[in-house]
Amino acid sequence: MTRKRRFTRWAVMAATLATGMALLSAAPAQAHGAMMVAGSRTFLCYEDGVTSTGQVVPQNPACQAAVTRSGPNSLYNWFAVGNRSGATSGGTVGFIPDGKLCSGNSNYYDFFGFDQASPDWPKTHLTSGADVQFRYNKWAAHPGTFRLYVTKDGWNPNRPLTWADMETVPFSSVTDPPSVGGPGSINSYYSWNAKLPANKTGNHIIYSVWARSDSTETFYGCSDVTFDGGHGEVTGIGQTGPPPPATACTATYATTSTWSGGFQAQVTVTNPTTSTMYGWTVGWVLANGETINSAWNGTLSQAGSLASVKGVDWNRTLAPGASTSFGFTANSAAAPTPPTGMTCQSP
Repeated sequence: MTRKRRFTRWAVMAATLATGMALLSAAPAQAHGAMMVAGSRTFLCYEDGVTSTGQVVPQNPACQAAVTRSGPNSLYNWFAVGNRSGATSGGTVGFIPDGKLCSGNSNYYDFFGFDQASPDWPKTHLTSGADVQFRYNKWAAHPGTFRLYVTKDGWNPNRPLTWADMETVPFSSVTDPPSVGGPGSINSYYSWNAKLPANKTGNHIIYSVWARSDSTETFYGCSDVTFDGGHGEVTGIGQTGPPPPATACTATYATTSTWSGGFQAQVTVTNPTTSTMYGWTVGWVLANGETINSAWNGTLSQAGSLASVKGVDWNRTLAPGASTSFGFTANSAAAPTPPTGMTCQSP
């Protein structure tokens, strides 16, 4: 049964990435990126499982099955779904075998668990025919061309993806798009605007091909999407069992102003305990494809649909019963939606 419930998890922080990347000393230099919007299977499964210690423990059943098949390296190296064995870059039909599209038949790491058919993969909810901004993580920067394909009407998600399931012409193609951020960061990415395919409904896969123009290397990815009128919401990531126990702090969210294409919000953090609290971190899932463009009174981290804000020197310490607040502005194509499961954690 397809899981439609929205899950929440506080986002990746810089310290988390540093801890997780300590496990990647054997990673090849060719490991370079993955779709973030709409998120690829490896990226969203990484988001689903990443913890504050850097350990990746997936909660989603499809992500769990992928790790059972391919091992934990497949998530620590979520940006490495590539193949460099072709005579030229960009190989598709006749190069990547049927049933191996989502793994790119990778010769870097074992990603074959991500070829498995399942209705439970994390999904991005979209509107057919809408204009969207695609984002592709830039773990390393290279010149090249990005092509996006979509599955045909009537595609069966209960079987591994084949080339016969795909539309033969990409609905988006761009060469050397602009990028933000520096390499080696979860917050750096290439981006470009494109129109989604029209008249699509229900579950589909957006298939990405990034062909380098300076080598034979190509990166591949499957992004599970649902055309249901959504605006970039992601479901299927985060806690799937009983809610976690209450933490030492609480967070209350309020939208303070709105305008066409954006809004401002304030979050109040409170220490409800009888002991002084030395530090706090608030996390939530961004709804409706929102992206934060500025924040104050806290240190912001954003990775895909996940966001977190950590206390700074002047407000991280809260006496018993004391409160502080931080604010942010965000872009949003739809009316702002309050988070359904904001978390607040303290050391």
